[in-house]
This record gives sequence, structure tokens and C-alpha cells, in this order.
Amino acid sequence: MTKVLAEQVAVVTGGGRGIGAAIARRLAENGATVIVAGRTGSALKMTVDAIQGASGKAEAVICDVAHRGSVEKLANHVMGRHKKIDILVNNAGVGSFTSPLHQLPPEEWERVLNINLKGIYHTIRSFAPAMIAARSGHIINISSLAGKNALANGAVYAASKWGLNGLTYSVAEELRGFGIRVAAVCPGSVDTELSPHVGKDKSRMLQPEDVAHAVLALVTQAPQSFISEVLLRPTQKP
Repeated sequence: MTKVLAEQVAVVTGGGRGIGAAIARRLAENGATVIVAGRTGSALKMTVDAIQGASGKAEAVICDVAHRGSVEKLANHVMGRHKKIDILVNNAGVGSFTSPLHQLPPEEWERVLNINLKGIYHTIRSFAPAMIAARSGHIINISSLAGKNALANGAVYAASKWGLNGLTYSVAEELRGFGIRVAAVCPGSVDTELSPHVGKDKSRMLQPEDVAHAVLALVTQAPQSFISEVLLRPTQKP
């Protein structure tokens, strides 16, 4: 039986672990060829091995989204090898939840914004032209409910995600005329290394696979449908 994403090419950043790895696996399970991008080769290999072990198609590419040249090399690799991109999932991100903003070191501000926000600019700038030429494509930005709500001691993370939401909605308007759908997925507490777990019941937290499920729904919707935002909460508060 033909899988729903057969013949499609997907790029997932931050694909070595957690949410990114779950998304990469889910897209591959449904037939996509997945380029798993990230900074740590050993983690990427684990994701790719899991996909290939399940008879899926995947490859790993080292990429640091904070650096434009690294992202451009990724795009050149994808277009040179696969000639197209159908799905771009911007998942790479870092957290910062340990201090109020006035005590945050400047280098930490730069680190979070460079990865969580500037990194998405780099990937869209590098991949959107190919989607425009094809007049189709999906760009999924993994944001957070911290981009909707106040987050004490996490102001820089919240700022990056509020900014990412605004970027997403604006780019969606820029690209929808080309048949490209741009959406934000905003999860609440997810049981990963990134999320702060202090005082939370991990058994009630969202799992990476829940976010992957939402991404699959976005990239398999009917052509006339455009889900622009998904807010994803645990059934019970952790």
C-alpha cells in the first residue's frame, strides 16, 4: 500500500533526540525520505539507525542552524542530492529557565535568540526558494505555549518563541500564494531534556510522539485546508 508521504523529502532540524527524533521517525514511517539535521553526529546516527531499522529512508547531516553558512550547506546538499524539498520542520531549539532577565548573561541571550529565532530565518531563507519554484510545500515551526504565556525566569526563551510565532504568521501570509503552508506547533510541557521538570509529574507531560502526531496531521491535510497553528496541551496539568 502506498504511504501518504511517499516520494516526499523532509528536513527536520534538531533531529537527534526528543521531539525532533520523534518527528523524523513519524514522517519516515509514512513514506518520506527524511534528512535529519543537527549538531551532534552520534545523536543523529541513532535517529537514522532507528528509521532505517524500521525500513524507512533517512540520512544525517551535521548542521548548526545558528550559522547561515552551515544551513546553506545543508540546503545545497538536499537540493543537490534530492532535487526538491517538500517538508521543512524547524525543531532545533534551546531552553533557558534559570534566571530573571536582569541577571541573564548577554552571551546567553545571544545563544538562545541565535538558535531559536535567527536559525529559523536561516532555514526559511535557504529552502523557501525551492518550494516557491515548486509552488508547494510545508514549513512547520516548533514553537511553545511559552510563546503565548508569561514565563518567569524564562524571559529569553519566551521572547524567542513569541518572536517565532510572529515570524510564522507573517511568513505564512508571504508564501501562501505559492501553495506553501507555514504553521506553528505550540506544545505545553513535553517530557524532554529541554523542558524544566521541577515540581512536575512527568507521567502527565506530553511526549515527543504527541508533537510528531500534530506535525503529521499538518503535512497530510487536504489541499484546500490550512491549519496555521496548533496549541498542544497535556490532558491533565503536570
